Amino acid sequence: MSSLKHLMKIDGVVAAGEFNNSGGWINYESKMEMSAELMSVTALFCATITMMHHTLSNAFSRASNMKWEPHKMWMSTSGDWVVMVFNNRGVFVEAAKADYNKIYQALSGKG
Repeated sequence: MSSLKHLMKIDGVVAAGEFNNSGGWINYESKMEMSAELMSVTALFCATITMMHHTLSNAFSRASNMKWEPHKMWMSTSGDWVVMVFNNRGVFVEAAKADYNKIYQALSGKG
């Protein structure tokens, strides 16, 4: 798994961080000015969506007899931005510059 500093070097990445399950920051780095309020909302957003995916993975596994667990990653694209989260680490990326495979590999430790 790549360090936050390594993630920040990937083209288009403007913020990288690690959050806890309660929606607080463990550590983060950013190339852009982000208010304390924005940072707080970001960690809570990431933790909430991650928890929802864990819940849905469990439900789908039980209902379908398919292996959906453990949940590992989610991604959201909206407007000009992409959020990619692998476990409890994630990045904010400018969509026009995103190399999704490279980011996935760095977040997952497979590259």
